[in-house]
Amino acid sequence: MAMGRSIRLFLVDGTPTGIITAEIMNWTGHIISAPRINLPHLLKRHEVTRTGVYFLSGPNPENPNKTLVYIGESDNVSRRLISHNNDASKEFWDKTFVITSKDQNLTKAHARYLESRLISIAASTGRINLVNATAPEYGYLPEADLADMEFFIEQIRIVMPVLGMDFLREKPNTAESPLIKEASTERSPTFEIYSPKYKLTAKARQIDGDFVVLAGSHARSSWDSSAGGYRSLHEQLIEEGRLVPEREGILYFNEDTIFSSPSAASATIFGRPDNGRTTWRVEGTNKTYADWQNEQISSSTEPPSNND
Repeated sequence: MAMGRSIRLFLVDGTPTGIITAEIMNWTGHIISAPRINLPHLLKRHEVTRTGVYFLSGPNPENPNKTLVYIGESDNVSRRLISHNNDASKEFWDKTFVITSKDQNLTKAHARYLESRLISIAASTGRINLVNATAPEYGYLPEADLADMEFFIEQIRIVMPVLGMDFLREKPNTAESPLIKEASTERSPTFEIYSPKYKLTAKARQIDGDFVVLAGSHARSSWDSSAGGYRSLHEQLIEEGRLVPEREGILYFNEDTIFSSPSAASATIFGRPDNGRTTWRVEGTNKTYADWQNEQISSSTEPPSNND
């Protein structure tokens, strides 16, 4: 069973859209985030003059469903940010995240290791479009330092989703291993869609807050509605090679694919807007996703018995 964690957020400007600092108890790391328009104020912070790693994020102008992220490191992050601000190739950037150490024990070698590992992790999750071409090589680190940096990375992966950036989260594991089942904090039954009209089937699971369509599920090859809806998402999955041809008019998912909601998934499958809450059914039953979710809500709000 996963243990709770306490994260301290401080709104430096007193507003949720300004500069924010984030810390975890007993962790030497320190994260500060700010919109790019607040860069002059961010650069006045002493934290950004330290050795550390940073993320530059913003919308992909060619694909509104994806975020672009650049990951870098420096022994003086502020100087690197000033350089990037004058770099035409970083025009997409509208949010900044700087990770340093409160005890100032991060060295250049540590930062290079963190950069390399974070680039590899971000590339493997597939949640964003990574601007970095490849993960750079890092120098030698003693065994104890490697362990410390892996712990440092674990804390970064905990804090970043709280700041609205989940690109370091692992892909949900849909394997049926008992160990994986026990490690996961939330696993639903399998949901399915079966359409005799289009001769397609699809299966999905809800895992740790993600709605995941399972590999092998079908989807229509074209978007057949005048309404936009998730059309760009449908096209994106085809362009990325995650939806590939199976037969005329039908594609299939060649890997487990994360969606933001049951409706986003079902709309992509049918090639038109769709209410996934009523379309998805618990496998082998007529129970809709909405029915299943309402059961979960009811069970969690039932008053305790007299014996409790």
